[in-house]
Amino acid sequence: MSLYKIKDFDPDYNTHSDDPDIKGLSMYAGNEKIGSINDVLVDGEGKFRYLVIDTGGWILGKKVLLPIGHARIDYNSKRVYADSLTKTQVEALPEFTDDMLMDYDQEEQVRGVYRSTMPSMQQNVPAANGVGYAGAMSAPATTNTSAQLDLDVGYAGYDRDTYGYEKEPELYGLNEQNHPNLKLYEERLIASKNRQKTGETVISKRVETETANASVGIEKERVVVERIPVNSGTVVAPGEANFQAGEVSRMDVYEEVPEFHKEAFVREEVRVSKVVDQETATAQEQLRREELDVDTEGRPVVKNI
Repeated sequence: MSLYKIKDFDPDYNTHSDDPDIKGLSMYAGNEKIGSINDVLVDGEGKFRYLVIDTGGWILGKKVLLPIGHARIDYNSKRVYADSLTKTQVEALPEFTDDMLMDYDQEEQVRGVYRSTMPSMQQNVPAANGVGYAGAMSAPATTNTSAQLDLDVGYAGYDRDTYGYEKEPELYGLNEQNHPNLKLYEERLIASKNRQKTGETVISKRVETETANASVGIEKERVVVERIPVNSGTVVAPGEANFQAGEVSRMDVYEEVPEFHKEAFVREEVRVSKVVDQETATAQEQLRREELDVDTEGRPVVKNI
């Protein structure tokens, strides 16, 4: 049976309720303040099993474990009462340290101290038949409990493989009178979304160069001088021949000159936009939930409200 500090089991435990954090509440035995709640130990299902008590100046700052069934929590006064806890018990209890990992043997040492002062426990201790306290007809005295407890034999027929907290409701049982506001925890799988940048798209233009060929037909004028032979024996009339130097015939000559130039035009249009694709993300986890175990004796009337 593994035990965990409550904050290790659930880092957000104090946000689950409007009640004050049980850690830090003052611890009283009767009307005497004996220290404060340093921590809470829960089992693998999140159920309260022990309160870690810092006894302050009561027993020189010793930290000990108190089974939850021996505590009475009063959130209104911010106090926890352990009316049956005595200095003798605290002195007999093994000291708890923050780095201690509780195992069955260590729990048995703690349980043995409290069993020795509980009448119902003393009555249930078997005779010297190899089960329970080693060779004892009744529970040993408080001052020597841990020394006489036979951890290998177990208590009342239970051993490390068969023991369960439900076997000892006097130590771990919860009731409305002593624990009116004790919370049962459960884990829930919460789905949420977080928007984050996963990439970037850059759209830009570049200029590519290519060689283009263009052709156009052109016309050029040229002068053609044609000499036409005539009958050289023909005589012209008197005065018709006018011999004169410098007579000129003019004719304009044209040609087409090709002209090439470049023009820009829209080849195509690119439109850039974003679309949102919808998809469903799923996850599967093992969730834990606390349930109440109600142990009764006789024929009491139990009504769930």
